[in-house]
Amino acid sequence: MDTVLRVLLLTFPDLFRSSVVLRVEILALRHQLLVLRRQGSGRRLVLHRGDRLLWVWLSRLWIGWRQALVLVQPETVIGWHRQGFRLFWRWKSRRRRPGRPRIPREIQDLIATMHEANPTWGAPRIHGELLKRTRPTIHTWPPITVGDRLAAWSRDAQAGFAASC
Repeated sequence: MDTVLRVLLLTFPDLFRSSVVLRVEILALRHQLLVLRRQGSGRRLVLHRGDRLLWVWLSRLWIGWRQALVLVQPETVIGWHRQGFRLFWRWKSRRRRPGRPRIPREIQDLIATMHEANPTWGAPRIHGELLKRTRPTIHTWPPITVGDRLAAWSRDAQAGFAASC
């Protein structure tokens, strides 16, 4: 009688939880059972990358994931998440190509043409001329904000209004 009362008291809060939370908990518990069945008679628990990813995903989406976790410590799952975060940012910030960025072929041809037409010009002069002619391709500028566009449009509109008067 005591155990029946205890089971009823323990399942009482489940009546008020949403079905999505219950299904996620069932998924987590079934996954742990599958891992234990997959382990077989071996002593050491073997978790695959997919197992780790599932628990990291559950830890991000489900608040009660720590109570359902039996196989490993919650700190282990948090460590897996941190390791994945480090791996992602290491991949994201890797160097694409060593050395200096390539100059487009059109710019190389333009430099050769300018040098042939003006043999007395040195590199600083050719660089200055390139900055005048091809500013977006050679030099990176800060992005134009909406305020900059509005200011430019208002100047153009005032100039057009003054010209039409």
